[in-house]
Amino acid sequence: MKLKIPSTFDKGITIPGLSIIFFIAFCCMLVPGISGHYLNIARQWITGTWGWAFIFGASLFILFLLLLCLSRLGDIRLGDEDEEPEYPFLSWVSMLFAAGMGIGLLYFGVAEPISHYALPLREGLSAGEQAKTAMLNTFFHWGIHAWAIYGTMGLALAYFGFRYHLPLTIRSAFYPLLKGNMNGTASHLIDIIALCCTIFGITTTLGYGAMQLGAGLKHVGLLGQLTQFALAVIILAATSCSIVSAISGVGKGVRRLSEANLALAGLLLLFILLAGPTTRIMGDFTENVGAYIHNLVPMSFRTFAYDPENEGWFTDWTVMYWAWWISWAPFVGMFIAKISKGRTIREFILGVLFVPTLFNLLWMTIFGNSAILLDQENAGTLSALAGQTEALLFAFLSLEPLGQFTSAISVLMIFIFFVTSADSGIFVINTIASHGEHTFPRWQSIFWGYLMSLLAIGLLYSGGLSALQSMTMITALPFLFIMLLLCFCLWKGLMADEDYFSRNMSVYTSYWTGSAWKQRLSIMSSEPDLAGTLDFMKNTALPALEELKAEMERHGIHPSIEEKTVQGLPRYEFTIRQSGLHDFTYGIMCEIREASDTAIKNKAMPFVKKHKIYIPASCFEDGRTGYSLRLMKKEELIVDILRQYDRFTRLASDKNHKLFIFEFDES
Repeated sequence: MKLKIPSTFDKGITIPGLSIIFFIAFCCMLVPGISGHYLNIARQWITGTWGWAFIFGASLFILFLLLLCLSRLGDIRLGDEDEEPEYPFLSWVSMLFAAGMGIGLLYFGVAEPISHYALPLREGLSAGEQAKTAMLNTFFHWGIHAWAIYGTMGLALAYFGFRYHLPLTIRSAFYPLLKGNMNGTASHLIDIIALCCTIFGITTTLGYGAMQLGAGLKHVGLLGQLTQFALAVIILAATSCSIVSAISGVGKGVRRLSEANLALAGLLLLFILLAGPTTRIMGDFTENVGAYIHNLVPMSFRTFAYDPENEGWFTDWTVMYWAWWISWAPFVGMFIAKISKGRTIREFILGVLFVPTLFNLLWMTIFGNSAILLDQENAGTLSALAGQTEALLFAFLSLEPLGQFTSAISVLMIFIFFVTSADSGIFVINTIASHGEHTFPRWQSIFWGYLMSLLAIGLLYSGGLSALQSMTMITALPFLFIMLLLCFCLWKGLMADEDYFSRNMSVYTSYWTGSAWKQRLSIMSSEPDLAGTLDFMKNTALPALEELKAEMERHGIHPSIEEKTVQGLPRYEFTIRQSGLHDFTYGIMCEIREASDTAIKNKAMPFVKKHKIYIPASCFEDGRTGYSLRLMKKEELIVDILRQYDRFTRLASDKNHKLFIFEFDES
């Protein structure tokens, strides 16, 4: 009797993904020195060769989202046309606010401003200019670019998930290209890269969290030395808590704990603001925002191509950040997508780009500017620790009132953020590996949790934080190009959507009555071939034009009927000459259209059998788009011509249309 283990894994995604991950993990464990060396070589090649692509790509995501927001496509709803937002606006904004929080802000809130301040890009700056430049670079790294990357991924997932009703997984965002190949090789490759990218992105964050958690435990006296073994124990312990929360069904309690943690973070932020020179810090915030807005465009395309001396700073900071955000895009994007059902695209973009960004900037100002002020007052105490980024938060808090207490609170917050990030990460990784499934056997959550632990420990062992960053960059590079392709797919889907929902009833249907419905159905069910179109032209269109011409002549109007041949097909032009105006011309032509594969294969449309179909259609000399005349009777065609002529005469009598209607006199 065979024991079958229940699993939701998609083998085409999971097996290749695990092969890559296990290979890297075992190399890092067995030959850490060699692994670290080659990871460093790969990182240097990527940053040296493709650093510009990260910068250009992240800036394109901002431009792309703003274009959608400002265009009519921004009105499209992420769901059905009558879909109401799943969450009230304030709740939705609160969750976006929560998405902006995490280990990263606690780790870098003090560390990055102090690092830029202690090691400025340019020498000879005054202390004030040095602080301002440090905050400008920090704002740039934690500003709108990160949320443009997350927003692009989240919008694509939400749009195709809720509008097209596809599974909420990465490959669904490529539906316009994949179509019937949603389970093909290309689809699996996209999800494999997304799986590896997400795992290494979360692993890097767990590495940051473990190092800072260890530094915090050491600071409050609960840990002696921060050794590799101590880091491994911290990672395993915190991950075990994440796994318990993922499999035990206490998700609601964990969510409440997470919300309490966010409230705790808000209180810590407020405490630091009130404990310092509050007015000065808020003045710094205002100036920081102004400097950020003023410098946003040039900084967005800054690659230091003309300043090679600072290329190392550029790759270690900006390129690394952009790679980190890209590696987190599937994780954060899926969270944002899940909570945004029913929002319009414009609401989504404005909320995602600006709400979390504004909070990030406020956090960085309160912690960063406060740290710089304390560093100036304490003879460079914090600047001296610029190389120990994981310890800077606690060194900063020790200079504030109630330092030991706030340090203990910060350790608790880091631990909770570690647990909730890993818990959410396990869910997202399971979703990608299971092709969009949302319920999984418990053993899968245990497996992914400890796999990430193993990977984090292995990478820290082989090269510390640098190895974690190298793996993030290696997986982020192919995913950057996937995201650029994703923008094309999203645009294509939106254009098809806009055309579909803005398409009105055919013009000729306004003439229909119930008297000839059987005849019309017979025509609709027949193949739109060349023979049928030529028959319409000869036996319906031409008699209609001739009858209208004869009647108009009785009223003193003298139209002409000209028969032309265009590409071997007949075309009639009914023209009324005008003095001083463009002539009125109503054309009837044989239009060749391409039928979609879907229509040909659709059994409900047996009359569409060929890729080329022929339709009798109207055409106008003024450039307006014509329309099908196929189902019109002779009398209806005459009425349509009269309606167009009535429109022409009304426009001609309005002086506002003089430039378009009246002929240009060359004399």
